[in-house]
Amino acid sequence: MNKPLIISDKNLRSHKIKSQLVNILKKEQIKRSNLIIVIGGDGFMLKTLKKNTKTKKIFYGINSGNYGFLMNKYTNKLIVNNINKANLVSISPLEMIVISKNKKKKCLAINEVSILRQSRQAANLSIKNKNNFIIKRLVSDGVLISTPAGSTAYNLSVHGPILNLNSKKISIAPISPFRPRRWPGKIVSDKSKLTILNLNSKKRPVSAVADNLEVRNAKKIIVKVKKDLKFNVLYDKSKGLQKKIKIEQLRKETS
Repeated sequence: MNKPLIISDKNLRSHKIKSQLVNILKKEQIKRSNLIIVIGGDGFMLKTLKKNTKTKKIFYGINSGNYGFLMNKYTNKLIVNNINKANLVSISPLEMIVISKNKKKKCLAINEVSILRQSRQAANLSIKNKNNFIIKRLVSDGVLISTPAGSTAYNLSVHGPILNLNSKKISIAPISPFRPRRWPGKIVSDKSKLTILNLNSKKRPVSAVADNLEVRNAKKIIVKVKKDLKFNVLYDKSKGLQKKIKIEQLRKETS
């Protein structure tokens, strides 16, 4: 049985967990093969997944950050048992193609693609699904396209809907819409091909961000689910990704 590869973030807590885990794995054996254990926060997990798009390995995240929505809780007494019994979830990312003045750039987003105003002036955007307009002119601080896995992150903060992991949908949520004032956004099929056009790129520039990778001065952004790519991620049975999503749906805000 091959030993899992352990990748950790650079902070002290991540290194401490890694050291403990190495010692545990000298005595106990993980039954799963092709495993990469990722120790860090959500951002580190997203970065690691994107670096490993061509691998067939599966990933188990251990949280050493703050919330760690994509990660699992670390308990040194149960860690091997938790990994052996964890449920596998396959996540397809969004593919973002950005066309700016002199270049074309392609990026992946596991959580969301956000189109954001780049200056003090609101963005003027049109959004199409293939050949059909979703909205001909949106004046706002921007718009956010989210996967089900990312629907409880930035999407929820801008009042976008929480999507079931198996919904086969993606969310389009406006950020501070001005015209139409209360445009609620739209939920569309994961077979959609979205085109966001900056209607006034000279006076009202926008940036396009795939998770945390930014492309500035975007004129046209194309977003679709990259169905031929799947990241295989393990979640503890007691707190799987679907369960975390349901908890967020039921959570009541406290002041």
